Amino acid sequence: MSHFKAPDNPQPPQAEKHPYRQQHHGFVTTDNYHWLRADNWQEAMREPDKLPAAIKNYLQAENDYFKACMKETETLQKQLIAEMRARIKEDDTSVPEKHGNYAYQTRYTEGTEYPVYIRTDRDGADEEILLDINKEAQHEDYFDLGSVTVSPQHGKLAWSADTNGAEYFTLKIRDINTGEDLPYVINDVDSVAWINESSLLYTKVDKHHRANKVYRHQLASDGEDELILEEKDSRFDMAVSRLLSGDYIAIQIRMNDQNETWVLPTQQPDAKPQLIQARQEGLEYDIEQQGEQFIILTNADDAEDFKIVTTPVATPQKANWKDIVPHQQGRMIIDLEVYQDWLIWMERENALPAIKIRHITDQPGNEKSIQFTEEAYALGIHPSREYTSNNLRFSYSSPTTPSQIYDYDLQSDQHKLRKQTEIPSGHNPQDYITRRLTALSHDGAEVPITVLHHQSTPLDGSAPCLLYGYGSYGSSIPAAFSSNRLSLVDRGFIYAIAHVRGGQEKGRAWYEAAKKAGKPNTFHDFIAVAEHLIQHHYTQQANIVCHGASAGGLLIGAVVNMRPDLFAAAIADVPFVDMLNTILDDSLPLTPGEWSQWGNPIESKQAYQWIASYSPYDNVSAQAYPAMLITAGVSDPRVTYWEPAKWVAKLRELKTDDKILLLKTNMSSGHFGTSGRFAILEDLAEAYAFALKATGSWEPV
Repeated sequence: MSHFKAPDNPQPPQAEKHPYRQQHHGFVTTDNYHWLRADNWQEAMREPDKLPAAIKNYLQAENDYFKACMKETETLQKQLIAEMRARIKEDDTSVPEKHGNYAYQTRYTEGTEYPVYIRTDRDGADEEILLDINKEAQHEDYFDLGSVTVSPQHGKLAWSADTNGAEYFTLKIRDINTGEDLPYVINDVDSVAWINESSLLYTKVDKHHRANKVYRHQLASDGEDELILEEKDSRFDMAVSRLLSGDYIAIQIRMNDQNETWVLPTQQPDAKPQLIQARQEGLEYDIEQQGEQFIILTNADDAEDFKIVTTPVATPQKANWKDIVPHQQGRMIIDLEVYQDWLIWMERENALPAIKIRHITDQPGNEKSIQFTEEAYALGIHPSREYTSNNLRFSYSSPTTPSQIYDYDLQSDQHKLRKQTEIPSGHNPQDYITRRLTALSHDGAEVPITVLHHQSTPLDGSAPCLLYGYGSYGSSIPAAFSSNRLSLVDRGFIYAIAHVRGGQEKGRAWYEAAKKAGKPNTFHDFIAVAEHLIQHHYTQQANIVCHGASAGGLLIGAVVNMRPDLFAAAIADVPFVDMLNTILDDSLPLTPGEWSQWGNPIESKQAYQWIASYSPYDNVSAQAYPAMLITAGVSDPRVTYWEPAKWVAKLRELKTDDKILLLKTNMSSGHFGTSGRFAILEDLAEAYAFALKATGSWEPV
């Protein structure tokens, strides 16, 4: 049961009610809080000061209430920030990445929020500073770095930044020899790729925040940039990237579960892009190049968990695709890297990853494997910047083991530890236990759970638990190390990750089972995990804090409607909770591309009914809820600020309990909250302090 009650004073804000009626497919709804959606939301996203006064005042009143209610935890928050900061090595440098005549690195210095991009010669001498983000961000309240891309001959740097969280990035071109940016910028850039030393491609977002145009830019040109490709279908967006071989720029036109790719030869920069394979319903593919072949990761021909094929560069169409790593049900191929002589891919089976390596002359089935023995762990591939490389860099971590960076010699099979993440305040992995558990969901599905706890934490049901989940878009939650979590675990918390359907931890079918009519499987899986942890004495009912962000906030909103009795508290960061209204509004940035996930309720009565049955905002009822902390960002283009604001207003109106309900809106940032490696700890400290208070794990002195 939550220990965080609403105070008698101050009183929480009460949003005004202005009934707004809608009708779809014969269903009539009344939304009392529709007015919180600003008519000028697109303008306010870029310039938050343009938010209408009535809305701004309501959000500020909620922020004031949040501060008043959290005031007694300020000392705890400071302790948490100090702990988390003490685990960060402040003066830290990445492992050099060799590229051409140079080696590139990032470096943090003590007390700074952002990295400095540097390079040396290949042997580590003659250091140059390419880009000091601290200098660039010094006058900004928010700063998010986008692209940082060196030109093919290493003379220019294309870099972009967003300074208010709305994800409208401004592109600048820096002359590395002079250290100065060229005297112009390109606004609203989403992705960028160098063609050669004097030209590049970039994608630009429109007023709906959709990247739907590709332009060719000639450096220092007085003319207008040339539009070379445009996407008219609002469900798709576009991205450009340079293949590792350097021979082609790939232009990908993509949506959830479907894409097509065009290529532009870098030796013919004025050429028109050529199509690899036209889009088809459900067809996904990503390309790389190896000599006269394109190597493609794809789900073609019912390869649900993906396969790798090859096709001639001259005739790349799907009719010519030939399997080189065939499909295997339940073993999902999730990443592909291609060198001149090597094929490298990552696959995942039953929520555990492995890296596979094959030489160009090897027969199928003769690949080498990199995998580890802990019950749960995470791997990452960090491909070389050099196409001719014989070295693979990869990372390894687990909930108990800080990240390790290895270099693997592909010819000798020897690997060398290049960097071990240091925890300056100290860390002994033997003090912690990681377990991989399995819960049975409502329909018999076996749901993986990753659990982390201190070895001294009793497993008698008395421990509080933070249970995290996401479960959408095929995004899988890795069993990786996080030093910040230790601030809860060291205080006796069980930290658990529910690998629910909607992710791809157990292959593509795990994702497909939670789309459209199957979406409630995500929520049932999460509830089953909570019940499993209770039944096996990791925690007890009403001593769990459920946590999710964005589409994970949809998960949190749904489960607190369905089973509020399971949880002491809920933390929902920028939660996607006003779901039915959002998916009905095709003017919003992401909505058209979302229909493949949830269904299109504009056209389909059935899809409308699916979404209406679980949309958190539409299913708030007169019942007792857990203590709740909900966050939003005014500049957020992914989950607009009014979704969490409306949800809180409706919860305040209908809930029957006296537990705390807090809304914190960041008035100067977007989806990803505060920027800066130390500044972000403030948001996390608030969430952890809330969890500790709500479970009775901390009381003010």
